[in-house]
Amino acid sequence: MREFTTTDGARIGYRAEGNQDGPALLLLQGQANSQRWWDGVRTDFEDRFRTITFDYRGTGATSAPESDWTTRSFAADAAAVAREAGHSHAHVYGTSMGGRIAQWLAVDHPELVDRLVLGCTTPGGTHAVERDQQVRRSLMNPDPARRRRALFELMYTDAWTGTPEQSTVLGDPSMTPEATRLHLRVSARHDAWDHLPEIQAPTLILHGDDDRFAPVVNAGLLAERISHAVEHVLPGARHAYFDEFRDIASPLALEFLNGSR
Repeated sequence: MREFTTTDGARIGYRAEGNQDGPALLLLQGQANSQRWWDGVRTDFEDRFRTITFDYRGTGATSAPESDWTTRSFAADAAAVAREAGHSHAHVYGTSMGGRIAQWLAVDHPELVDRLVLGCTTPGGTHAVERDQQVRRSLMNPDPARRRRALFELMYTDAWTGTPEQSTVLGDPSMTPEATRLHLRVSARHDAWDHLPEIQAPTLILHGDDDRFAPVVNAGLLAERISHAVEHVLPGARHAYFDEFRDIASPLALEFLNGSR
């Protein structure tokens, strides 16, 4: 783990691993999760790429005052991390809230982003199709065990042989209640719709067709809004498609990032 201090005093923890001579690949995780989100799949990319991950404010090894964070401010952090790691440009793969952050990264820092992968994410705002009320209620269950089980079932299909204890995508247990609340607000307030046509980077959109956490219709909305975007829907996959369906999803992302699509 490495760390550096931002211009506003935050101490951000990050990792740079894999092929030291390869192109940089910045991996952006979902809401209320540390960079451990990528532990199950980052090795899929490390023969070819120098993978870079970091802990968002409020998570993991990053230390920052709890304030009015946004997906756009997190994108500024992502750009700072890439440059701190010694890269003036990088490929970017963002999933869930990380995909929302990646949208702003491509809009605000076009010189940094070479190729862009947006996974299980939405454009936000009034144009996005949000999860239904049943899903919302399940995630607000006052019983922590039932709430965690509901999240697990939104992430993985019944066919997955893992357990909640084995998953690294169910939230960062070290977060304070206030940081968790702020992350929820960060994701909920995202709205890049008006700026999506500004994205210049070639873009691949990945989504599971059984995703109730971020309904798959959002993949089509993003594909229509981003010029020259390519959409690929994984049959039967839920929100953690990149983990459960890694044998399909990682090769698709690699093929695209290598410029083969």
